[in-house]
Amino acid sequence: MEESTRQKKVSRVIQRELGNYFQRNSTSYAKGGMITVTQVRVSPDLGIAKIYLSIFAVDDKEEVLTTIRDRKWEVRKFLAGERNELRVAPELSFYIDDSLDQIERIDDLLKGG
Repeated sequence: MEESTRQKKVSRVIQRELGNYFQRNSTSYAKGGMITVTQVRVSPDLGIAKIYLSIFAVDDKEEVLTTIRDRKWEVRKFLAGERNELRVAPELSFYIDDSLDQIERIDDLLKGG
């Protein structure tokens, strides 16, 4: 099903805001690593947002993801903050975007490694 214009706009706002948030706060989540928001998908009623993250320079990506999930109330509170364009912050679900890892694996295979 095609995303509505409103869904796309909300997705872009969330991606931009969370990108800034994780850039400023990545050390408290990833201890020296880096977190980027690669994609955001919002439900038609704008009540749920699936956030896909790339996590770099850490030994255990799942541990970082668990920390983010455990503290998602902080992230949601940030999204619902005064300066944000969203009236109500959606429920957040976080996932690891491993597409870059897959591309690297395919590249290695093609090189004969």
